[in-house]
Amino acid sequence: MNPMSAAIPYSLTATLYTLRNIIQMRPKFQSKQSVIINAQIEKVWDYNQDLSKIADYHPRVNKVDLISGKQFREIGVSYQCHMKDGKNTCIEKDIEIIPMEKIVTVFPSDTMGLTKLLPDYVVESTLKKIDDKITKVEISHFYSNSKLKVWLLNFIIKRKVARETTDTLIAMKKNIENEP
Repeated sequence: MNPMSAAIPYSLTATLYTLRNIIQMRPKFQSKQSVIINAQIEKVWDYNQDLSKIADYHPRVNKVDLISGKQFREIGVSYQCHMKDGKNTCIEKDIEIIPMEKIVTVFPSDTMGLTKLLPDYVVESTLKKIDDKITKVEISHFYSNSKLKVWLLNFIIKRKVARETTDTLIAMKKNIENEP
């Protein structure tokens, strides 16, 4: 037995073990988009915690159902996004949250075929305080491209994801900077 582990409470050890497993199991990095928001990190964080605001800044989302019954992000909270096309939805679930730093989200199911094509798709959103009134938000995408179909389509997938994420970040920036 490691003498250091005796000094660490079991719950913390279990949490660290779980986080280490999440990091080790994370699929291949694919892309990252970022934006600088002229607002305090607390304001940016608070804005992003409210799941009901997703449709306000995500260009493809029309409505969000709070299927876990919670309006604010927590580990394990799931929500369903209804796409603006009127026929498709996806369920997203937050699996890791480090306050004022990071949110990790997975996609358990959707009606567009994304989860069949990319079953291990993970999105990591990070915030970084640049100074007292400026925050950098980065969204990174991870998924395996070991399937031949994904490998062949990856050039298109990466560009589409990057474009849509950039649009999302720009809308988020506008909304946050224009809030009183």
